[in-house]
Amino acid sequence: MVSVHSVNAGFGIATKYFNADVSNVNKVLPAAVDELTRRANKPGQFLSWIDLPKEQLKRVDKIYDLVAKSKNQTDSKVLTVLGIGGSKHPVEHMLSINGLNINKDKVLFFSDVDSTSLARFINRLDNDVTKSNFLVVSKSGSTFETKDGMLRFKQLLEDAYINKGYDKNQAKEMAAKHMIAVTDKNPASSELRRLSNSENWAGDLFIHDDVGGRFSALDDHVLFALADAGMKKQDMIKMLKAAQGMSETALSKDLSKNDPLMQAAFWVNSRLNGIRTTVHQYMGSLFEDTVNWHSQMQNESVKNTLKQIAKVPDAMHHSSEAHFNPANKYAYALTSPVDHGAARENAAGYINALNKSYSQSGPFFNETAETAGLGLRPDTAGALTQSRAFSTVYQELIDKAMKQEKLPDVLDSVLQPHVEFYKKNLKPQPGEPDVVVAGRFSKLA
Repeated sequence: MVSVHSVNAGFGIATKYFNADVSNVNKVLPAAVDELTRRANKPGQFLSWIDLPKEQLKRVDKIYDLVAKSKNQTDSKVLTVLGIGGSKHPVEHMLSINGLNINKDKVLFFSDVDSTSLARFINRLDNDVTKSNFLVVSKSGSTFETKDGMLRFKQLLEDAYINKGYDKNQAKEMAAKHMIAVTDKNPASSELRRLSNSENWAGDLFIHDDVGGRFSALDDHVLFALADAGMKKQDMIKMLKAAQGMSETALSKDLSKNDPLMQAAFWVNSRLNGIRTTVHQYMGSLFEDTVNWHSQMQNESVKNTLKQIAKVPDAMHHSSEAHFNPANKYAYALTSPVDHGAARENAAGYINALNKSYSQSGPFFNETAETAGLGLRPDTAGALTQSRAFSTVYQELIDKAMKQEKLPDVLDSVLQPHVEFYKKNLKPQPGEPDVVVAGRFSKLA
């Protein structure tokens, strides 16, 4: 018999759990909430995203003023985000679920280092880089991939203005008008901030202290891109207020409302019951970019590469043979939009069929999210995004408590020390030439 348990988190988010008895971990859940509450917003804990929405509500007017300024001082038609990982995926995710940039033509992204990708990108701009402004996102300002792209486009902008008849100094000044830095606010900590200040780039945007990249979906670079892409100011305010409301809900011990805690308990309990591979499906094109962001959360925070995160219906064709093979043991989740449109009957029938299939195959939950227009409701978008961050961290707290492991001074789920493994190999060894030089243009034969 299939057991069903419902949690209503509010903000247009509700979840039904099937075969999800988490009584085994219930005893540690209150302590997990206490521990996260104790650490929240303390310097050095990298948990300042918990109250970030409240702080960002104070900056909404400034964000929109900077967008207007950056657009007015150039003839740019698009905004290009230069950044990798947490500087990129949260922006893609938030644009998509808010129904913005759906034609991928208002906000572009560049994070590659090879010549073909550069040429393809410039081709998208009709071989005129002055058509774009560039949002350069890097906490330290020294991230190679981002710095490499930034220096290339700065040079290409200067060359373009020289070709338009400007002298070298004028060309540098014109190129600087296309650049916006989002980095550490302290010049001593960021070479990008020092460059931005020295060249008088547009804006005063920063990555908040103790907010890791994958947890930065409500930080300045994301809000700037949303505003640039046409999000209404009142919708941004709704989104931020709901995200802060979710923070309050997620620090509650009431499991009938605290869905992030319940989701974390579900995943941990599944792993403790011997389920190694877990599946989280997202239904519909509005979640296509959420898949990359959620995968980053898992790989960098939970450090779990066995979780499958994909979009349906596509993924049903790709994966159902494995998912419903009785020889395999999985735990499943499906996030689906609440459909109010012309396809609502078929969509509801499809979701019900998946619910029935998954609930007969293992522990499962279906999370529903309210829609409006071309995306989620603004409050739903903010709350759902904040919920993912809490669920990610709660997984570590619950897992360690169940295994009676001592918690580290800073939670493993908010750090990413192993990323340095490849970064160190980009740097020259003593007596050897530079492996890479940011912005280097190779001499062509």
